[in-house]
Parts: sequence; structure tokens; C-alpha cells
Amino acid sequence: MTSPPYDVLIIGAGPGGYVAAIRAAQLGLKTAVVEREHLGGICLNWGCIPTKALLRSAEVYHLATHAGAYGLKLEGKLTADPTAIVKRSRGVSATLNGGVGFLLKKNKVDIIWGEAVVDKPGQVTVITTKKAAMQPQPPPPKGTLGAGTYLARNIIVATGARPRVLPGIEPDGKQIWTYFEAMVPEAMPKSLIVMGSGAIGIEFASFYRTLGAEVTVIELLPQILPVEDAEVAGLARKQFEKAGMKILTGAKVTKVEKSASGVTAHVDAGDGKQQTITAEKLISAVGVQGNIEGLGLEKLGVKIERGTIVADGLGRTSVTGIWAIGDVAGAPMLAHKAEHEGVTTVETIKGLHTHPMDKRKIPGCTYCHPQIASVGLTEAKAKEAGHSVKVGRFPFRGNGKAIALGEPEGLVKTVFDAKTGQLLGAHMVGAEVTELIQGFVVAMSLETTEEDLMHTVFPHPTLSEMMHESVLDAYGRVIHS
Repeated sequence: MTSPPYDVLIIGAGPGGYVAAIRAAQLGLKTAVVEREHLGGICLNWGCIPTKALLRSAEVYHLATHAGAYGLKLEGKLTADPTAIVKRSRGVSATLNGGVGFLLKKNKVDIIWGEAVVDKPGQVTVITTKKAAMQPQPPPPKGTLGAGTYLARNIIVATGARPRVLPGIEPDGKQIWTYFEAMVPEAMPKSLIVMGSGAIGIEFASFYRTLGAEVTVIELLPQILPVEDAEVAGLARKQFEKAGMKILTGAKVTKVEKSASGVTAHVDAGDGKQQTITAEKLISAVGVQGNIEGLGLEKLGVKIERGTIVADGLGRTSVTGIWAIGDVAGAPMLAHKAEHEGVTTVETIKGLHTHPMDKRKIPGCTYCHPQIASVGLTEAKAKEAGHSVKVGRFPFRGNGKAIALGEPEGLVKTVFDAKTGQLLGAHMVGAEVTELIQGFVVAMSLETTEEDLMHTVFPHPTLSEMMHESVLDAYGRVIHS
């Protein structure tokens, strides 16, 4: 049976998809969203949100084990209960999952439960969901539609991404994990190998190390956190190693062997050096790839490159009427990028005056301990782009609030164009920097100059004062360093 035509039909109800659906409905467009597993997508159910809940438990554990540094005394032995930690994390996700359903219903968005195939521009066939990725498929929520053929003037693909798998090191869910299994451990492993040191790998390495596991991180590239500023990544590495984490860079896992007691990774450590590392579990965190299979896109002429859909800054693909947003539309694969793309795309569909996304102004955050946050060009990238730069730095040790918090290790770094005063990038490592970075994002979006930032009054005592001091340092006017 063919439905009445929708103005917008969105495939995928992750951060990009459900935000796009809500904005489309606000604009008066008849809207539907197709979802095969869980409202909220990977971010809400298996990514951003539940991992932050896990990391919060690790943070509280860390503070409790260092209570003496704050003049406090805890009686008895402190232990981590993995069952309770996971239960809390899943509860947080469940709460927000229900919230997405409420918002879609409130905005009169139709939910179609199943898997979608794009038959042609303007037509989608939805089939019954085969199975969810990790859990038994729940029954369709009340008020949702099911299998059938649906017509839509515009189809937005927002199907997200999944963990990349390396040949010969396929996750088995028991000894070799992806982030799915790492998020719901039945017991805390005593030892762990993390393959890959991007945001996902480092967050899990930090979580398990804080709770007592022996953790070894193996990174193919010369530095951990490869997309971050080298100086910031270097400071983070020192803190991780101080906490007992073992890190190998410029190293490649060539083979993984499984046994009854765990896994053994054979590692090419560079310069012809070979070594083996044995642990209970291995987390494969070597990136993600777009969910493009089975959608019928390539036969329609939708351009695909490196496993993702090619789309312009407004979400348009190579086929009129088919749009793409979020992880499936390429890097950076971040929830907030997907949300912004969703809004921009539906506003373009509506005919509003929209602006292509400037990816240089998308912040990146890693919620390990210490936290890392950044926006814009690194110092090295700025120089590669031909800029003459002025660089400012301010250490956490020079900030009163950081000292009072017991978090004296960290750095705020700013990069300016020496000729124009344009803020090219900002990079931070330390406590709560994931909350601070947005100040620099706003500044860059408003095309703020160094003079504007230097003349801005920052409250005292706050961590944000370090942002001000870093700007001052770039121009030889720093006060507290």
C-alpha cells in the first residue's frame, strides 16, 4: 500500500535524523522518520550518552580514591560494581530514548519501524526489521507505522556509522570487543589492549584504567589522538602514562591470537622490532564506516566515496531529491555535526536562506581524564596553510580555580593569524575543557579578533580565565604566567 506523500522522509532516527525531523515539522513539512533499531541512534544508545555515564562513574571513583587530597576520609574499601555501573549507563540511555519518542510525537512526526530501501527518488520501501545490532528487537512503539511503500518529495539518508573491522581481527563479542561490548562488560577485565587512540579508544582506555585495569594502547600513527594539536596530545599522553597506561605509537597489530585465558597481540613496533602483548580483552577502536549497504543508493547514481555518501555543505547528493547528513555523509563523524546538518538540510528543502557548514568551526571533544577539546586549525596545520601565526599558552597551574579543584595539570592553547588577528584554532587539555571550548567556537563563528577577546571580561575565579590569559599570552600581555 502506498502512503500519501511526505514532504520529507528521513532514514535513521539518530541525532541527525530526529533533529532534522523535528525541524522539518516545525517548518510545516509533513514528515516521517524510518528507524530499524532504537530512537536516538548509536549516539544516544551506544555512543555519546552512555559512554559519558560510564566515564562519570570512573570520575567519581577517581575522586573517591583520592579523597585524602581534599581533606576527606573514607572508611572501608571502595570497589567498582560493573553491573551497577552498566545499569546506570543503560538507564540514562533509556530515559533519553523515551524523550526522543516524546519529541517526535509532540511534533507530529510519523515513525515508521523497519529497514528502508530507496527504490527511486521519491519512493522508499520499508521492510520488517530483521534484528537489532546488539539486543533483541523491541516491539514497535505505539503510534508507529510499519512495512510498506512510502512516497516522499525529499528523502534524507541519516543512517549513521558502525565500527570499522580490520581483516583478521574481527570482533567476536567475547574476547575482541567493539565499543558495543566495551560498554556493557559483565565483569571488569584485569588487563586490556586498546587498538586505536582516537576519541573512542582513548575514552575506553581511560575508563578501564581508572577502574584498575592494566591498559595498553596501540596506535599506528606517531601520536595518540591524531587529529589533535601535537603539543596537547603530548601533554595528554604524559598524564595517561602517569596514571599507569602503557602507550605504543608508530606500532601496528599484525595478528591477534585467542586462547582460553585471553588474547595475544603481535605488534610491529617499528624499526623491525616485534613484540607480543597479552591481555584478557582487546578493544578494536580503529574508526567507523558509514552504513550505506542495502539502501539501494548506488544503483540510483548516488555518489559514494570511501564508504560514505558524497554530499555538499547543504546536504545535497548527486541525485536530486536525495539528501545525506551525519556520519554517513563523512567526517567529522560527530553527533553535533549531524544535528547541525539536519537543520541546515531541512531549511534548505523549505527554501530558507541557508549557509554551508564550515567544518573548521566544529568542536571536537574527548571525555577521558584529562579531557581534550579543540576547534579550528592546529598550530602545524595553520603553518601548513601558509599562515604566519601567533601562539598563546596558559597552564592550568596558573589558574586559581584549577588549583582549588585539585586539577593543576593542563593547558589552554590559542593560534592566531599574526597579520589579521583572526582566531585560527584553540586547543585544550585538562579538567572540564569540553565545557570551555564552546567559548572559542562562538568567538570563531562571530569572526572575533584578538582585540575583542582581550577586551572581554572573564569571571573570577573560573577555569575560563585561562582562555583569556592564553589570548593575552599570544600577544605578550599575559598577566599570571
